[in-house]
Amino acid sequence: MVDTVIMPKLGFDMAEGTLVRWVIAEGEMVSKGIILAEIETDKATVEVESAYSGILRRQLIPPGTVVPVGTPIAIITDVNEEYAPDQQAEPSRDVAPQQIASMGSPAVKDISIGGELPTGILQRVKASPLARKMASELGIDIKSIHGTGPEGRIVKKDIETFIAAASEPSKLPEIGLAAKEAPVPAAVQPGTTDLVVPLNRLRATIGRRMSQSKQHAPHFYITYEYEMDKLMELRTQLNDLLPEEEKISVNDFIVKSVAIALQQFPNLNASFNNDSVVQHRQVNIGVAVALEGGLLTIVCKDVVSKSLRQIASEVRSMVERARQGKVRPEDIEGSTFTVSNLGMYGVENFTAIINPPESAILAVAKVREIPVIKDTEVCSGLRMKATLSVDHRVSDGAEAARFMQYLASILQETLRLVVDI
Repeated sequence: MVDTVIMPKLGFDMAEGTLVRWVIAEGEMVSKGIILAEIETDKATVEVESAYSGILRRQLIPPGTVVPVGTPIAIITDVNEEYAPDQQAEPSRDVAPQQIASMGSPAVKDISIGGELPTGILQRVKASPLARKMASELGIDIKSIHGTGPEGRIVKKDIETFIAAASEPSKLPEIGLAAKEAPVPAAVQPGTTDLVVPLNRLRATIGRRMSQSKQHAPHFYITYEYEMDKLMELRTQLNDLLPEEEKISVNDFIVKSVAIALQQFPNLNASFNNDSVVQHRQVNIGVAVALEGGLLTIVCKDVVSKSLRQIASEVRSMVERARQGKVRPEDIEGSTFTVSNLGMYGVENFTAIINPPESAILAVAKVREIPVIKDTEVCSGLRMKATLSVDHRVSDGAEAARFMQYLASILQETLRLVVDI
């Protein structure tokens, strides 16, 4: 059996990705589920697992290449399969029909033996994601850097070497640059000239998608203040029983509570699709994560069926991978509702832009200790504000208000979060 590995679609709006690095070399054994390659998308660098087992016979695409979604990138065969280097690969059983159309072109077949790249694939400078980020932030033309990594790839050390050499022109020839051609990094430019920082891919994607969301989705907002005394007490009790690395955050409680509430409000766990609304049967909560280059949403799937401890563990692992630039495709796909929490920054209230194609997002603020009135007496109480942003094409104010009320009952009836009833 000959299987064709294609450039995966790692997001509903992804059109292309950059093959950053092959983890498995040609001729090596491959097992289903093993990391095959690293793909850079507009959002993050993603580790792509193999869907097949066998031997990686051919790498059709060299590292550093921009590849359209659906393009063949590798050939995997059974261990005992006879395979000639110029053999035409058969489309895999798992490849969608629209992707099969792009397979089998002579250009694709000849890549590994020096032929041309497939139509639509653009060569670009080989560089690690970190090196690209550093060059972008410093205003350095990465094409002028000499790479010392594998196959001439530009790595962090090369950027640092360039920065150090920029202040000493006599050293520039040592790294393969002519002094007159070397741009001076913005960080060391003299004078008071404004610094122009190009958008990185993640920030550009955020800008494009959020602009689309605000232009096409008529937003409205509902703000509610929640009593958090019982929930914070339960959190303390549970965390006293758990080791430090397994403790449950306030956001984990909110993710679970929101998932339970969404079961009763399917219009808020939905997507707008031209002339229809798609109500999702599974509740997959996206959690916005702040990265150095922008925001990334990781996804905790089927939240209703999971315990608080499971949710905390999964979210913690995905956040860690996101911050290391090692997210997996399943980490960032399939969200049906998003929670954006800025409480850790002391924010008292804010609104968020809906993450398309979802119909709603909840903006969560800080849990504050404030004076409250109980039984005609003033005492201390814990309160948290949250604002729901909703697509008015899918829902309305009354339904959104009922959702926020129902969410309040869950946050106060805390046993519902730990006991299935």
